[in-house]
Parts: sequence; structure tokens; C-alpha cells
Amino acid sequence: MIIPQLALVYGAYLVATLSPGPSNMAIMATAMRDGRGPALVLAAGVMTGSLLWAMLAATGLSALLAAYAEALVVLKILGGLYLLYLAFRAGRSAMRPDAPAARQQAARPAPDYRRLYRQGLLMHIGNPKAVLGWMAIMTLGLGPEAPAGVLPAIIGGCALLGVLVFGGYAVLFSTAPMISLYARLRRGIEGGLCALFTVAGLKLLTSDR
Repeated sequence: MIIPQLALVYGAYLVATLSPGPSNMAIMATAMRDGRGPALVLAAGVMTGSLLWAMLAATGLSALLAAYAEALVVLKILGGLYLLYLAFRAGRSAMRPDAPAARQQAARPAPDYRRLYRQGLLMHIGNPKAVLGWMAIMTLGLGPEAPAGVLPAIIGGCALLGVLVFGGYAVLFSTAPMISLYARLRRGIEGGLCALFTVAGLKLLTSDR
């Protein structure tokens, strides 16, 4: 009975992780713009946020948080405002005119790994859907008679899937063809990222749930 439960949990987490969203799109854009290392650091921040919510869900603290509507409202406001800030940065980048490739390469600053990690962490922590998603996953996998080893299997297996998915996006989109594509379509990609962050931020700020 444990294997079907775990398969259901892993399938639900994989579908949620693979689906397009602000975190995935940010990893893709960072990989194409800055390369593999910065994208992997951003992905590590996203995974840290995901594992933080997993631990809270495992201890029951996320259910306590969800029971207090005011706490979720504050979380939604902070998350929405942060996404709008990211939208502003992407929009500002999209408005910059293209420079010759040699000048772009020379003017590119060294990656700020601390900022990238913090960005990934805050994007995931500021998303109330992550709280509810992990609560649903724990409900799927943990029954009243679940053995003691199920919880570590859920968290460990989902963590491995998350590393493969987010890290896979970072590796795939930092390849030479993708970097070349970004160089040609930089303004359109940054503009699309601005639109995505804006929609996601406004949705967080205006949603009732």
C-alpha cells in the first residue's frame, strides 16, 4: 500500500513542479541570460523554499498557518509585491536597447549569487499556494496508519524530483542554442517575463483564496 501512495504523491508533485510558473520562468531566463551557475543558484533558492514549506507541512505548522486567514493574507501581499518588483526589473531590462554583443559581454557584471539565491527563496516562500500544495501532498501520502518511513520518503523523493526539474531547466536553458536565442530575443523574453510576474503578482494581491 505504501508504493501506490508514494507514486501518487510523486506524480502530484512532479506535475506541479513541471507546470510553467514564475519560478520556472525565472530559472529559464536566468540560464539564458547569465549562464548555468547563476541559474543553478536561483534553482537552489527555489528548492530551499519548497523544502521549508515541506518541513512546516510535516510538523503541522502549515495547517496552523492556513487556519489563520490573516497570516495567509499577509503572505499573499508580501509575495505579490515581490513579484511586482521582479516585474519592474524585467520590464526595465526589456526597455533597454540592444547593444552590440561585444559591448554586452564586456559590460555584464559578475553574477550576484546571494541575490539570486534570495530571489528563488523569496519567490517560493511568498507563494501561499506552496503552503496549500504541500498540505495536499501530505494529506495524499500520510494516512492514519502510515509507517514511520513514509514521511522521509515523501520529503526526500519530492526533493530529488525538485532538484531534477529545477536543475534540469537550469542546465537545458543554459546551452549554447538557448543563449543564442536569448541574445536574439532578449527584449521579448524580458517583456514576457515582466508580463508573467505582473499577472502572478496581481493575482496574489487580488485573489480571495
